[in-house]
Amino acid sequence: MSDATEWHVRELVVKRSGCPVHASVRGSESAPLVVLSHGAAMDHRMFDPQLAPLLDAGYRVMTVDLRGHGKSKPVGEVPFMVTDLADDVLALVDQLGVDRFVIIGQSMGGYVAQDLVLRYPDRIVALGIIGSTCITAPLTRLEMFSLRTSPLWFRLWPWGNLRRTVAKATAVTDEARAYAYDAVSALRKQEFIAVWNAVALAVQPRPGYRIEHPLLLTHGDQDRTGNIRRSAPAWAERDPRARYKVIANAGHNANQDNPEFFNRILLEFLSEFVSTGRAAQ
Repeated sequence: MSDATEWHVRELVVKRSGCPVHASVRGSESAPLVVLSHGAAMDHRMFDPQLAPLLDAGYRVMTVDLRGHGKSKPVGEVPFMVTDLADDVLALVDQLGVDRFVIIGQSMGGYVAQDLVLRYPDRIVALGIIGSTCITAPLTRLEMFSLRTSPLWFRLWPWGNLRRTVAKATAVTDEARAYAYDAVSALRKQEFIAVWNAVALAVQPRPGYRIEHPLLLTHGDQDRTGNIRRSAPAWAERDPRARYKVIANAGHNANQDNPEFFNRILLEFLSEFVSTGRAAQ
């Protein structure tokens, strides 16, 4: 396996509502594009373990710093919605001149992936979800209340303790937790709240809706975030082309906690629906 740093990196930036949204692209221009969309308070680095396997398998890879994260600062106009984040991603893809692409999203990035396939189905070839809930499925009244009021509780939470709590809850391995703490610490509390407001408003139940695209639905076996583990089987049952996999020995950032297992099932999925002509490793 090659080192991802061996590949030429093309840097992209689009100005969106006062925020310069950054992305990095690696791989052949003729290869199928896979876009990697991170979770709330994380950044593009959370997908470092996936870069070399995807590139070696023949894919072109875009990693994004969603609005307010990583290099994509200042955050710009607030409030913003997950739909704005999805349109940011689409603007970056359009800058490449790519029509159809694969979107892989973790947590909030999974909301972005779902929004893209909902509003722009003709642009999406397939999607993958890591540790995210279904934004079009119904929630109980208690779940909806908890989600809608969560920004208030985060505003009251001391920032130092909140950063440590987020990092601990995000992963199970020391390395992934250290990354999560570094990533969340790069945000100011006001930025975190702006991001979380978008998360809290992302769920928009649509009775009868189905994702008709190939869907890889995953979460860690130790992911205790929200109702992810409880609701995932019903989601997998709802969507006709869903492939449901639980990542062993992994928490919320399952692709970081157990990258070997995750990479294997991701490449198997992509090789079936978005083949580059190379066998999955």
